[in-house]
Amino acid sequence: MSIDFSALHAAPRLLIEAELQPLQGARFQPTGFPDLGAAVYDGPHGNRLLLVESAQSMANRMEIVCWDAPNDDWVDALKGLPLIKVIDNQGKPLTNTVQEAHRLNSAYVLEGKDQTVFDKLKAELADMDEGAVDLKKLAAVVLRYDANALLHGLFLAKKELAGGRLRLPRVVSSFIEAEDVNLAQSGGVKNDHVNPSGDTAKGFGNVPYSRSDYTAPKITAYFNIDLAQIRGFGLGNAVEQLLIALALYKIRAVLDFGLRLRTACDLDVKKLTVTRPTGWELPERNTLEAALPGLIAAVAAENRFAEPRVTTVTWEKGKAKKAKAETESEE
Repeated sequence: MSIDFSALHAAPRLLIEAELQPLQGARFQPTGFPDLGAAVYDGPHGNRLLLVESAQSMANRMEIVCWDAPNDDWVDALKGLPLIKVIDNQGKPLTNTVQEAHRLNSAYVLEGKDQTVFDKLKAELADMDEGAVDLKKLAAVVLRYDANALLHGLFLAKKELAGGRLRLPRVVSSFIEAEDVNLAQSGGVKNDHVNPSGDTAKGFGNVPYSRSDYTAPKITAYFNIDLAQIRGFGLGNAVEQLLIALALYKIRAVLDFGLRLRTACDLDVKKLTVTRPTGWELPERNTLEAALPGLIAAVAAENRFAEPRVTTVTWEKGKAKKAKAETESEE
């Protein structure tokens, strides 16, 4: 099976739904939020809905499946994509823009004494200090250093970079929602067989606890690829095909490897459907893995990527810059 890009040329969105079920049993543990707990809310038809996994968390999961942590590199199919790596003073890997929540806007990339990336961005985006932001040029610059950020969004919140106005919304987004949920209450005890009546504040003694899981007849993972935004970058056919294939790979990889969301939330795919455009068939992961190296090479041949592909920054805290930033924020 090949990737049918032609059927997507006029479509504004590519929408995918994956019906999920607990891998074992019926209970599952949703994501929780400070001062809120599980996000249970009323649906438009009066049914009880539950946010199992948020858009922010799903973005993180779609990035994790692209990274080979033991080898500190992209997974094999994605090697050759540009990114920024951060190392410490001893040259050891510290982090990178695939793992960082804010990607190119990571403090480890832009707020240290090594201003390599900051200076590159400032020079290449200098003509946006006044007037409207040129999103096509911004997308081209972001692609050069961190192709992943084009899919998951970016906000370069630095006053020195076009007054902090440089934003790219997410191209690919996702969340997991459960319908008609019921609470499954349970609990347990942390046993202390040495001193059951010990001071629990210090970690001793028997400590009973409760926990709240849920059951639901329907759990769905929703994926949305904004094809119109990809075309709007104006970066040409080769880049468009690469970004679509990369987004599809992320989705396939999450569904294949990334659905153990928590210890008590291990899900499995029951049914997979492309809802828009109607009749389009989602390629298998092995098809995408076979196609991606060629798509990466085609974009590289257009000189769209930085050379070398990996831009390296050495992290050392920039005290003076940090103090200045804090002063500006207070104003």
